[in-house]
This record gives sequence, C-alpha cells and structure tokens, in this order.
Amino acid sequence: AVSQAAPFRRMHVRGGLNLAPDGYGWASGGYIADSRIDGTVGPYSQQQWYTRDSSVGGWLNAVWNMVFSGVEGAPAQSFPEPPYTTLETTPVSREKPFLYLDGDEYRVFLPEKRTDARGVSWGSGTPRGTSLPLSQFYVAKPGDAAGTLNQALEEGLHLLLTPGVYHLDQTVDVKRAGTVVLGLGYATLVPDNGATALKVADVDGVRLAGFLVDAGPVNSATLLEVGPEGASADHSANPTTVQDVFVRIGGAGPGKATTSLVVNSRHTIVDHTWVWRADHGDGVGWETNRADYGVVVNGDDVLITGLFVEHFNKYDVQWNGERGRTVFFQNEKAYDAPDQAAIQNGSVKGYAAYKVGDDVTEHEGWGLGSYCYYNVNPSIVQHHGFAAPNRSGVRFHGLLVVSLGGNGQYECVINDTGSPTSGTDTVPSKVVQYP
Repeated sequence: AVSQAAPFRRMHVRGGLNLAPDGYGWASGGYIADSRIDGTVGPYSQQQWYTRDSSVGGWLNAVWNMVFSGVEGAPAQSFPEPPYTTLETTPVSREKPFLYLDGDEYRVFLPEKRTDARGVSWGSGTPRGTSLPLSQFYVAKPGDAAGTLNQALEEGLHLLLTPGVYHLDQTVDVKRAGTVVLGLGYATLVPDNGATALKVADVDGVRLAGFLVDAGPVNSATLLEVGPEGASADHSANPTTVQDVFVRIGGAGPGKATTSLVVNSRHTIVDHTWVWRADHGDGVGWETNRADYGVVVNGDDVLITGLFVEHFNKYDVQWNGERGRTVFFQNEKAYDAPDQAAIQNGSVKGYAAYKVGDDVTEHEGWGLGSYCYYNVNPSIVQHHGFAAPNRSGVRFHGLLVVSLGGNGQYECVINDTGSPTSGTDTVPSKVVQYP
C-alpha cells in the first residue's frame, strides 16, 4: 500500500490497480496523474485519494474523501455518500518534467501547460512540450555545496539533483525564468544554519520537481519560497510549478522551521506536495521540532492540486492571496499537543487546518479533509478544521473532519457550521457546500 509522497505519474496499467494490497503497509494516500488504467482501480482501505488528468476503467470504492479532476471514467459527483468529489476538468495543469533516454543520450522533457485538461497528456501522438539535452544541466551530487549549485545557476544551467542528502550553508537562489530544478530519488536539501533552502525570484516558468527539503537543527524562518515578499507579476501564460516537492521538519533528527513553504508569486501551480512536521522518528516533540506554519500562500491566482499538510503547531495552511483554488486537501492535526492551552488560538479552540485570510474576497476548494489524533491528550477539543471569511466569493465543496478513535474531537467543520464529531467510531462529519 502507499501513503503520502508516493506519486504515480505517466503510467499505463494494462489491467487493474490495487492501491492497498492487504498486509502491505499503511494506506493514507495518495496521488495519480497523467496515467491510464485500463481496468478498475481499487482503493480498498485508502482513507483519501486524488486522481488528476487520467483515465480509469472503473473505480471500486470510497472511504472518506476521493477526489477526481479531469479523469475519464471517474465516478460521478456524489459527496457526501459515497464521498466522491468530481471535477470534469482540471483548471490548469502542466505535467512534471522527466528524464528520458533518446537513443543513448539523456534528455529532460518539459511538458507544456494545459487548461481545462481531461485525460492523459500523452494519449495521441507526440507529447507537446520542449526537450532539453543533459548538457544544459548541472548534474549535482551529494557533497556539492550551495555555492556550487548557485554558480551553475549563474552560468545559465538547470539543476539535476541525483539521489542523496545535500547540506546547504546558504540559500540556493533560482533567479532565471524557465529554470528547471529536478530531483531524482528523493534528493534531499538540508539547510544547516537556519537558511532558507531554496528561493525562486518572481520570474516566469520555473519548474521545481522531485525533491525533499528537510529542516536543519537551527530554526529556519522559511524552508522554500516561491517569489519574494510582495511579488505581483502576471505569470498566467507561463506559471511556476512545484511538483512532488516535499517538506519535512524532524523525523531524521531535530529540525525546526517557523514556516515551511511560502508561495508569493502569482499563478503558481503546486501539484502534489506533502508538507509535514514529523510525528514519529528522531527529534520529535511539541517543542523539539517546532514548526508553526506549514503552507502560506500570499500570491494571487495560486492553484494547488493535491495538498497534503500535517501536524503543524499552529495553522497547517494559511491562504492570504485572492482567487486561490485547492483541489484535494488532506490534513492531520499535530498528535502531540500536551494540553488545550498549547493549541489555544485566542478565544478559538485550536488553529484551523486550513485558514483563509480574513480579507480574502474570492477562494474556492473542493474535497478537503482534516483529521485529529490528539493521542497525548485525548481530551483536547478542536473548534473546527476550516476557517474562512463568510462571504459569497469564498466557497467550499465537500468538507469533512474526522476524530481518529476519539483522540480529541471537533466542535464544527468550518467556522461554526457542521456537526461535532463524537465517540470513538471514527465517523466523519461532513459539509457538502459552504456557504
């Protein structure tokens, strides 16, 4: 079985697909994109799943939150029961860059942007996009210093990060439009001295894909920034994409970061991310791997497809930009809050998993779930999973909150709306539309 951070992209399955084979691990997935499955997809015990721009021969079942956009053969919209949230198309998408072999030469393919896509990008004839020879990349290896990576970027090269851990003593600065930073095998960036691991200028068409940022022992104010504060340029024709880029605080040792991912540039597309404060492993504790905020979106017109954010000390997602859209969200609140006071947000019990800024006039989300498992102190009460201004332009479709085994409870789903969770039966409380 798979859970977060195991994307299934650009595959053709000539048969069925089992997403949770019995006895093979935890089933808290998951993500499929740009794939064709001729047979039936069986999620079985998968709690939630997002499928984008694909085709399936059938879909067996739903548990809590199954979301589809641009998927041929997807089940019809039926939330709350069964909990299928189905969009006919994906508003904007651009597939992840990939390394391939052309004869005996390595190249990197950059798929082109699609609007209102449905089905795979490779279905008929030559895929649309551009191809770069490997000679235009600096092929990085663990042990390369941040200065080496920055020098390559200054020379106009792209970055291909081969597998391993890269310790950074300064920020990797991506300043040039159209730059590709492609990681292989969970290439991992660790800022050692409280730096931000990587920053992107307010330019067109940067593609970040396939790497992990792992917080270092000295607190970083941020770990990854897309665009500087106040970025306002229009990137609608050629947005920056962030795909299969994962961020972790703690778990492999002590790590700290105030905010993990900040998106300031307009029109950015974040397509599949898992941003999490570790709940197990080494260097884990309410203050040990302190991380207040997961994802903060300040830019306007940002789209996130496949958003997994978990266990932050305060807000998991804070969205301050206008016209933001999220298709699929999975969240679990921090396990390890010691008591009610530790999570108190002024007069509100707990910080929402997904908070839309008070001044935002337009925002929309589809298929969003928040779960709580306050196992250190199961008496903790979380007022709601979602918080947003109560105005007509701020809309949600298919919201749910779940108390896992009665370890903590929610009073509402969004703002003061939605039934409370109760008992130990792990039954979701749902809101079909808000407002």
